Amino acid sequence: MAKSAERLKRLVRLQEQIKALHETRHAAHLSRAVAARKETSELLEALNAASPLPGLFPDLYNRRIGMAIEREQREDRNAREEAARVATATMRTNMAERAYREAFRLEEREAAEKEQLENVERGLGEAKDPK
Repeated sequence: MAKSAERLKRLVRLQEQIKALHETRHAAHLSRAVAARKETSELLEALNAASPLPGLFPDLYNRRIGMAIEREQREDRNAREEAARVATATMRTNMAERAYREAFRLEEREAAEKEQLENVERGLGEAKDPK
């Protein structure tokens, strides 16, 4: 493989790593959003239950519920942003892969043409030198 195809191959590997990073971050944001949603529902259940603790500290429970809802919304927003980055990284990876395949085919074709030309030149050289 010549330099161009080799560089493009490294670029494809790098783009795949970047894509994997964004996919991991997207999954982490989704996981944190689910955890915040679960915390919100648990706090609401405790507040609505006949438990004495939420009755003693309703402001504390309401504040924690509000913070959990905000955290869920923030993580959902971050997950959407990461999903957009995943899509962008996927497009870049696909473009790099196409460029790599094209460069690889071009280099193979050039090598084959060079070999054919050398064979033709050898054949002409043998035709001029009859022994």
